[in-house]
Amino acid sequence: MRSSILVLLFFALSTLGLTPDPTPPPTDENGWVDLFNGKDLDNWIQRNGEAPYHIEGDMIVGTTIMDTPNSFLCTKENYGDFILEYDVIVDPLINSGVQIRSNSMESYRNGRVHGYQVELDPSSRAWTAGIYDEARRGWLYSLSRNKAAQKAFKQGTWNTIRVEAVGSSIRTWINGVMASNLVDDMTAEGFIALQVHSIGNEEMAGKKIMWRNIRIKTSDLDEERLKVDPNVPEFNYIPNTLTKNEKRKGWRLLWDGESTTGWRGAKLDGFPEAGWEIKDGILTVLASDGAESANGGDIVTMDTYSEFELELDFMIAEGANSGIKYFVLPELNKGPGSSIGLEYQILDDKKHPDAAQGVNGNRTLSSLYDLIPAGNLTIPGRNKRFNGIGSWNRARIVVKGNHIEHWLNNEKVLEYERNTPMYRALVAYSKYKVWPNFGEAPAGHILLQDHGDRVSFKSIKIREL
Repeated sequence: MRSSILVLLFFALSTLGLTPDPTPPPTDENGWVDLFNGKDLDNWIQRNGEAPYHIEGDMIVGTTIMDTPNSFLCTKENYGDFILEYDVIVDPLINSGVQIRSNSMESYRNGRVHGYQVELDPSSRAWTAGIYDEARRGWLYSLSRNKAAQKAFKQGTWNTIRVEAVGSSIRTWINGVMASNLVDDMTAEGFIALQVHSIGNEEMAGKKIMWRNIRIKTSDLDEERLKVDPNVPEFNYIPNTLTKNEKRKGWRLLWDGESTTGWRGAKLDGFPEAGWEIKDGILTVLASDGAESANGGDIVTMDTYSEFELELDFMIAEGANSGIKYFVLPELNKGPGSSIGLEYQILDDKKHPDAAQGVNGNRTLSSLYDLIPAGNLTIPGRNKRFNGIGSWNRARIVVKGNHIEHWLNNEKVLEYERNTPMYRALVAYSKYKVWPNFGEAPAGHILLQDHGDRVSFKSIKIREL
């Protein structure tokens, strides 16, 4: 009798031009829901590219084809807070990913799928389960500082990925090894999607990505969350904030996002009255005539530092020049020009003429200015990663004793030992040779440079080691 009623109901709805919604996936006793019912793709919709998806047994299989953009098989339902698990095999010659909290809207690049992507990376880089911001900001959480997760990926067999997205926290695991610990609040809700990446040559055609056991849980999440690995760094992208974990590890804000507290002009008792702007949580040195420290002038921290980890986000205008200096002693130069200290260079390498000066590129972005050029030590053979003019980039400087590292967008670009014969030889061949014992002070101020170009800063934080 019940089956007859269902048939009559379906016939009645069809007669009216309506069809019932696809049968929702079953929920188990612990609240887990299978996103793939094992039978059809009625609960999914394909967007952007035309790479085919089909069912093989208990798997969803995507296949690469030529002449189509990235393809996304998307859930019809949106999800906010959840725990997601799935198994995946990816061909070793291609990369892929799974979108989470992603969206597609006509107002954004004509419907381009965009949002967080949990990476599938079978290359030697091995960043599977890192977090990429598809069609927006690029890499948010690479695995450059997580060697254990890089080793956890298995070629040619099933890998299990777990994603915990709760509030502003997004954490991932690969085969039981914690991979990412991201804090970001740009998007709170969106669909989940299986990506087949676009390809550039026929040799890449016909490669497959296979997913199975795709399940999600959206309630009672606290009891299901896994313990955080303390060795996996937390990357916080919420401007001018510190998480509980950051505070526990000794981080503090060097700039509060609102006032001039903690800073003064390098050659002043107070903060410059002009040349710098604080607006909407962003600290900006304003453009003047491109001259060094000739408008508002450099600003320095009130305090001095010896061993520390410094992190900040910066954005440069086209053709801009600036820098982050450390071990600065303002009294060394009270005349025209910038205060003296070791400098993490900030520069538009393509448009500013200083990029071609110096020796072997040692005045380019992220270099130790006029001493050591920046490269890519995290991924040898690749260029350093710059997010571009008008986009935010993250600088990191680590000082432990004489050992110093420069990082750009979570990739190491140089390291050196100061107070050594090699270091002193570099200084002797640089513009700093006129300053005795340059860069060898046991402690000094941190400086943001006014070089007459518009450069913005935010999320300036430090912890002493």
